[in-house]
Amino acid sequence: MREKRRQSSYTSKGYKKAGSILTDLNPVQREAVQQAYGPLLILAGAGSGKTRVLTYKVAYLVRELRISPRKILAVTFTNKAAQEMKQRIEQLVGTASLNMWISTFHSICARILRREAGSAGVDPNFVIYDTDDQLTVVKKALEKLKLSREQFSPKMVLSKISWAKNSLISPQGFTQLSGNFFEQNIARIYQEYQKGLAANNALDFDDLLMKTAMLFDSNPSVLEKYQQRFQFILVDEYQDTNHAQYVLVKQLASRHRNLCVVGDDDQSIYGWRGADIRNILDFERDYPEAKVIRLEQNYRSTKRILEAASAVVKNNLGRKGKTLWTQKAKGDKLTIFECADERDEAERIVETILEERGRNGRSLNDFVILYRTNAQSRALEDGLRRRGLPYTIVGGLRFYERKEVKDILAYLKLICNPRDSVSLNRIINVPRRGIGQITVGKVEEFATGAGISLLQALMQAEQIEGISAATKKRLKDFAELIDSFAKAKETTPADRLAAELVERIGYLQELRREGTLEAQIRADNIQELLSGITEFVERSPDSSLDAFLAEVSLLTDIDRWDESRDAVTLMTLHCAKGLEFPIVFIAGLEEGLFPLSRSVESLDELEEERRLFYVGITRAKEKVFLSFAYDRHRYNSAMYAVESRFIKEIPSHLLQRVGLQQQWKTLMTEELPGFQVGSWVIHPQWGRGKILSKTGFGENTKLAVYFDTVGEKRLLVRYAELEPG
Repeated sequence: MREKRRQSSYTSKGYKKAGSILTDLNPVQREAVQQAYGPLLILAGAGSGKTRVLTYKVAYLVRELRISPRKILAVTFTNKAAQEMKQRIEQLVGTASLNMWISTFHSICARILRREAGSAGVDPNFVIYDTDDQLTVVKKALEKLKLSREQFSPKMVLSKISWAKNSLISPQGFTQLSGNFFEQNIARIYQEYQKGLAANNALDFDDLLMKTAMLFDSNPSVLEKYQQRFQFILVDEYQDTNHAQYVLVKQLASRHRNLCVVGDDDQSIYGWRGADIRNILDFERDYPEAKVIRLEQNYRSTKRILEAASAVVKNNLGRKGKTLWTQKAKGDKLTIFECADERDEAERIVETILEERGRNGRSLNDFVILYRTNAQSRALEDGLRRRGLPYTIVGGLRFYERKEVKDILAYLKLICNPRDSVSLNRIINVPRRGIGQITVGKVEEFATGAGISLLQALMQAEQIEGISAATKKRLKDFAELIDSFAKAKETTPADRLAAELVERIGYLQELRREGTLEAQIRADNIQELLSGITEFVERSPDSSLDAFLAEVSLLTDIDRWDESRDAVTLMTLHCAKGLEFPIVFIAGLEEGLFPLSRSVESLDELEEERRLFYVGITRAKEKVFLSFAYDRHRYNSAMYAVESRFIKEIPSHLLQRVGLQQQWKTLMTEELPGFQVGSWVIHPQWGRGKILSKTGFGENTKLAVYFDTVGEKRLLVRYAELEPG
């Protein structure tokens, strides 16, 4: 009875009136919401309202079934999705939502590891290293093992280690599995890398998952505690889970088995980073008693867009199958732009944006340009800049990866974790304080010999040999600065502490002295960081510096995207997952680019490329424009291309083609005389040369020419001033 009264008080404030939960849903959504007990797989097609189903399901559990919010765990894939879910659930159940865990896998695992630090074998104040920090640790491991960076690229090594961790393979396990010399050395680097992280009291993203899964595996009592706590588990985007996440879900759900996973096998696009589509395809094998419900009514796109998307994805063999339908209008046909090259493609897209904006009064944030690789954005950005159109790139240089922001964050990390040598090395001479690398090397030597951290070594600087008295004082001053803020952080809110730190170290003053536009932009970024910390303190129940750093370390590109800004959005297709726009452009639909050339050799990879195309098309509410270029610069040379097979998989009655503009038709069909492979040409500067190869047409022709004076050169005919020779 006491439990029931407590639950009732949860739902007493600020939620949507009773009776409105189920009436807002269609019959299939309602069935999914009311299926509360046992395993449930919701196959949610694009635009079918899965977020609504998840949030209403939580509300149904709390309000109708009187389940304590403390017993519900909701897992999302991005912080942005978690925040949106929290807001929607709060509207439905009021203050009850404050007692729920609604987070990403990584945030949940970080929280568990800090709570269970003793059992997990970690320090609760661990920091979370980003990719740059990880690469620093890998490079140090390579140096220690005397292995060449040419043979063992740090990025390649890191991807191997990441794969191992997501497969729940420890360094010892990796060593046992290593067959050849190369793998044995990767195993050695993995072991040294983990030692480096431990010495810095740091974990990487993959550690969060692996260490939590291993904690549950080795400590049944800890696992039981969380199984009892989370009796109802909901997982979004289940098709994108990797092995470690799959195991974590299975561990937590194995006692009560009230597990609801939501996903779409047709939108599984992260195989390259360890996601396993079999997790969703084999759900009924893992949970034989599972119920499967398909959400097939689409609320986003027009009939033609859905028909085109379905026609393409049905070519995949590895799928469960579903038939999307909509009550929306038939809509426009999908438009195909045939373009001469990437510049022509960018001009077509920009021209179309201007036409749509002028004719229909659209906002610029109604438009998104999607592409397969980041390198494609350059030509598109140039096109937008030429016409003065503002744009936002999602997935460009992240705010928290900018040098000045990383510098201040390194100070804050070191204040929270005095053992963080990567952060200390980054900022010991930033701003400049006369401490060079030779001095740092001597400090590291002393610290290693004494078995203490670098910061402790700085505090004992007077004992370090070979350093001048003035330098010793600078070292000690730096250590005391960090120590004073480390003590202050216990009683000072994060925003005030950070502002005082920035003032004390003189970072902004140094930028002002530079007086350049770039320095001003960097100063603005630091002010933006301080504003972000203030915003965090105002909205978070825990205003500590540790809490802020924990949140920042788990942010992704999409979490910082301001969708309200009136600007054209540019992003990769992977970044677009879960978003929607009235008008979608997909650029670069050429064989070798989309699908990528390496993917056509593997059925699994080709099917993932096709799913990625499906994701791109289904972002659109009203119109889709697809483009390809016959000639595109890739790998620093021009390449002749043919349109992607994915365009050919769309029924012709759904398409309208816009061919080459007349001037390009002339250029591309005209054969320039005197420029055949094997013939001789004369260049005004390099003299006589022989044509080795030729791509493109007319004045857009690219030649590889060998000159006795300078060797081989690659030239564009229209600019090269060549004459037949």
